[in-house]
Amino acid sequence: MAQQRNLFSFFKKGQEGPSRGSSSSSPLHGIDGKKQANSIEFRQQHAQSENTITKSTQYSEDNIGSSGSPASSPNLESTPLKNSKEALWSKFKPPATASIVVKPPASAFTVAKPPDSDLNGATSRPFIPRLKRVQDEVSQGDSPGGTCNSTSDSNKRRKLMDVLGVEEGLPQGSKWAAAAAKFEWLLPNKIKDAMGRRPDHPLYDKRTLHIPPDVLSKMTASQRQYWTAKSKYMDTVLFFKVGKFYELYEFDAEIGQKEMDWKLTLSGVGKCRQVGVPESGIDDAVQKLVARGYKVGRVEQLETSEQAKQRGGGMVQRDLTHVVTPSTRLDGNLRPEAVHLLALREDTLDGPHDNALSQGSVAIGFAFVDAAAGKFYVGTINDDCSRSALESLLAQVAPQEILYELGAVSNDTLKLLRHRTTPGQLPVMMTPLTDEFQEANFAMKLMKDKKYFRSGGSSGDFRGPWPEALEILTNKHLAASALGALVAHLTRMKVNDELLPNGVLLSYEVFRGSLRLDGQSIVNLELLENKDDGSRAGTLLDYLDKCVTKFGKRMLRRWICHPLQNTAELNDRLDAVEELSSREEMACLIREDLRVLPDLERLVARVRGLAGSSNLGVVPMAAKKVHQRRMKTFGEAVQALRGGFELLEKLQSCRDGLGPPKARLLEAAMSLGDGNAALDTLEAIDSCIDRSSSAIKLYSKGGATDDDNDSDSDELSALEKEAESLMKVMLSFNEHSELWQAAVETLARLDILISFAAISKIAAGPTCRPQFVQNNNVGLGGSILDIKGLWHPYGSGGNGGVIVPNDVELGTTRKESSVNPRTMLLTGPNMGGKSTLLRATCLAVIMAQLGCFVPGNSCRLSPVDTIFTRLGASDRIMEGHSTFMVECTEAASVLRHATNNSLVVLDELGRGTSTFDGYAIAYAVRWVFLQGCYFS
Repeated sequence: MAQQRNLFSFFKKGQEGPSRGSSSSSPLHGIDGKKQANSIEFRQQHAQSENTITKSTQYSEDNIGSSGSPASSPNLESTPLKNSKEALWSKFKPPATASIVVKPPASAFTVAKPPDSDLNGATSRPFIPRLKRVQDEVSQGDSPGGTCNSTSDSNKRRKLMDVLGVEEGLPQGSKWAAAAAKFEWLLPNKIKDAMGRRPDHPLYDKRTLHIPPDVLSKMTASQRQYWTAKSKYMDTVLFFKVGKFYELYEFDAEIGQKEMDWKLTLSGVGKCRQVGVPESGIDDAVQKLVARGYKVGRVEQLETSEQAKQRGGGMVQRDLTHVVTPSTRLDGNLRPEAVHLLALREDTLDGPHDNALSQGSVAIGFAFVDAAAGKFYVGTINDDCSRSALESLLAQVAPQEILYELGAVSNDTLKLLRHRTTPGQLPVMMTPLTDEFQEANFAMKLMKDKKYFRSGGSSGDFRGPWPEALEILTNKHLAASALGALVAHLTRMKVNDELLPNGVLLSYEVFRGSLRLDGQSIVNLELLENKDDGSRAGTLLDYLDKCVTKFGKRMLRRWICHPLQNTAELNDRLDAVEELSSREEMACLIREDLRVLPDLERLVARVRGLAGSSNLGVVPMAAKKVHQRRMKTFGEAVQALRGGFELLEKLQSCRDGLGPPKARLLEAAMSLGDGNAALDTLEAIDSCIDRSSSAIKLYSKGGATDDDNDSDSDELSALEKEAESLMKVMLSFNEHSELWQAAVETLARLDILISFAAISKIAAGPTCRPQFVQNNNVGLGGSILDIKGLWHPYGSGGNGGVIVPNDVELGTTRKESSVNPRTMLLTGPNMGGKSTLLRATCLAVIMAQLGCFVPGNSCRLSPVDTIFTRLGASDRIMEGHSTFMVECTEAASVLRHATNNSLVVLDELGRGTSTFDGYAIAYAVRWVFLQGCYFS
């Protein structure tokens, strides 16, 4: 485990008193500095004897002028006073009217507070710690020959008041208090949602806000515009456009001050707390806030003040036009990884509960979207009380935001969702919904009437009551309800016009005919993220990812979550990897051309979405900017697609020069697009795009750009005509969207296969092609796992460590009538490499069923259907699960779901309880494995 650093350091800095013998002047008027110090020290001893001050660690520089040691004096009460000393004390006892002020530092503990007056009886100034005191009145006798500049002192005072946030002539904080009094309905003890429910109500909706009607009626028009929008989007940071500025108010202003370090003032609509940014910096501010996990909206001006006057209305019309969230970003500075928004609908499963795991069994329908790729997925799972299937779904999808029905989700599911966090990344947003989860029939009718998912091919067609993607599911009514809630949420986020009409709807199976990796195995084996900081360092994804395209990296992650079981498909991948390893020149040529391609998958999806939204946006002033952004995106997509098809043409030339490839996948890639009319359409579209200037335009039939023909017409009208022309071209482009998608997948597949070939060349040890055998071809046991010279692919961490090979033989036929045992009990000393061997075995199986070469001298295996892991001792305190409970739950899940084609890895089972009980559990589990036919 990585060495932990100390996250907190504590420093204690005390005040330094003036040094003994200092010549600085005393603030106590009319008293010589040295004599005054002696008098004060003597009187302090007397004050201590009278219990005026019980403890003082040192003198304050503001109360002691030049001399006087801060060392503590002996306590006179602890020594009996003699009569002679009492007489001496009485001579120097100060008058009854005088008092001494000895102010301790801020950290000192005082019991009796001295009166706030100086030696002359004048009231002392309030003490301002860590700041130099500003004096506006200085006595003439303060220092010899001293003069006071009233203007300088006034400036100092004004600067100090500005730092402290105090307005002269008013009590401190009165201005802020008056502003807060106007928004008392926002206080934590009075805030309510739109239905009047308090935060402690089980159905409280944190997305809405209740504004008292009498308060709303007294607001100005601009105030009502803002607070009407804010009452529906309390979970969103709302920028309000005022002239050339975007402003944040109240709660949002606090976020702007904390995250962006903007100065908080009292102004804006209704004289409330406010921060602002000019319109030139709004895009950057939105990107930064979204990157820190906030939902950000923009209330735009729909007209200018002159247009409002011509209309006859006094107030400029405004409306909420944009809402950007971390899970629904469509453009801008996007992460290369896929970002998902997940919706869940849960229902209790009926039936007999014959064991503890079956109690609490549920059926879950889900729908999630990759907004940047424009793809929607729907599916269902059945899960027991351990929620292992749901944990697998969350590990595969890695959602940034989760939508669930408020009050309709079990406690076991809520615990898993709430504590699903990844170190080093943004926390997962949990968004409870109320009315968005409708019945399945209502949700399907709404989507059918609005003609959503037109680009989904046959899977998205509503030929019957259900689209094909939902028709094949078992509990399709749950998945349809989850999809309806997802659509409603996207509509609220103002992205429905670009995502839904031309969205692609696909079915998703958590374990779709592939090697089953549950969520615990993905975490234990660190396939996607490490346990230390949540990054990719030291993971299988990091080891295999030598891809040069972003869409190739995303496909590789999907491959790791779903390794293949079909031996024919596996051999096709292995043939391609082997041929690319032998044809290094061709592989290098493909790799260099792939490196220059942009994110083609998201560009094609963006154009597909833009073709579904015909308007230029609801903000007329920004219409030209919106059109230019669309034109630029479309031009980049067309140019990138042409580059991709040119790459495939180069493959064909390689085929003519080096001979046809033996790998079926490479042959299919080379023949993609041969004689296809879509390529002619793509070339014709590219010839219509004018890239001669920074502003990309379309050529008209006469050869000039559209705006040249309408130079005398209204600018907005000419822009609408050009936008209409662009829309026609994009619709023509989208008619061949299936071919474009096939080209993107082919290029991503080539990128991954070249990455696999590169790994086999640069590996730190020997690698081999795995050989798959069918279960019915192997003797008595049925399944086989035989690896010679196995080594951990990245166990050395690149530190030049020595590779220690090991042989793993499970179910290997030695004679025709006998097989090796299918269970191995691995023992050895600490730091002997036991856990490393267990992990290396699992990684070798996964790599083999990905179609990658395996670290070892030889590998022979039958396809594995499931890998179960229980590694180390850990608890889940936040979920209320002890170490012993976690171990027993995971072991029970293994025994319940394992088959005779499963690979089971148990490391240190029984550590969470006493020695005897732990031994009994481990022995019983091993006995079950010996009786069954599991790999373990």
